[in-house]
Amino acid sequence: MSLLIQRRRWACMFAAAWLPDGLLALEPATDLTGVWRKQGGVLMIRHTSTESGLGDPPGFVLGQCQTQRNLSAQGQEEARAIKTWMQTHQFKPEAVFSSQWCRCQDTARLAFGQFTDWPALNSTFGGQGQAAEQERQLRQRLMQLPDNAREVWVTHQVNMTGLTGAYPAMGEGFVIDRRGQLLARGKMVG
Repeated sequence: MSLLIQRRRWACMFAAAWLPDGLLALEPATDLTGVWRKQGGVLMIRHTSTESGLGDPPGFVLGQCQTQRNLSAQGQEEARAIKTWMQTHQFKPEAVFSSQWCRCQDTARLAFGQFTDWPALNSTFGGQGQAAEQERQLRQRLMQLPDNAREVWVTHQVNMTGLTGAYPAMGEGFVIDRRGQLLARGKMVG
């Protein structure tokens, strides 16, 4: 067994010891397929990789992409890889919702084609938005999801962490159930 495989196995075992009961540490993300297919729920995706920076530049204006931190070329490729992943695993969500930030809309557009803006998914970083009200709206929609419904929500780290308590990487997906419980996580690649 190669040293790399041994290290990966050790890292997974170590990480599993720190995971809450019922949370599956999945490597690779293709295991998201089984969980999402079986459980339904929402696949929350943090927008893919962006230009360097934290938050948005001074003068940020919603709806004006030139004032925002946008997807990098790598982020655009990652979003296309999500599209390939969805096609490979034969998933077509019933609905795709996106934050109104351009980096989320571009991720949704490249990965899914069509989406609906949903302000509840907007960033609350640095005091923007209304974090408590937005989380209430997310939880309300989750509770109203029919059994085995599958939706995609493209959003920001702060919203995913606020709902689940876990920190996502750019482009990472979380499968969550109707209670907002994190069931599985991983990056989706072709």
